Amino acid sequence: MNMIYNSEQYSVVEFGVDHELEALRFGGYEIVDKSGRREAFIGGKLAQSFRKSVNNLIASEPTMEEVDEFLGSYDSLMSQPVLLH
Repeated sequence: MNMIYNSEQYSVVEFGVDHELEALRFGGYEIVDKSGRREAFIGGKLAQSFRKSVNNLIASEPTMEEVDEFLGSYDSLMSQPVLLH
């Protein structure tokens, strides 16, 4: 696992591909909304789409606010409460 983003509002951890675990067949990402104290894990095809979108975003050299806004588009997926982090 590798933390790829960390701001006051969000953190994103990338999990590498693991062909022995179905959830990580394409890798995965954990997105944490710090102020909302909730998180989501995305894997599979959604992880591939997220990775592509992140690469496109990075190419535009975004501000931290723009990255946080992008991550905010995943708020509806964040239903798991953060208990320990």
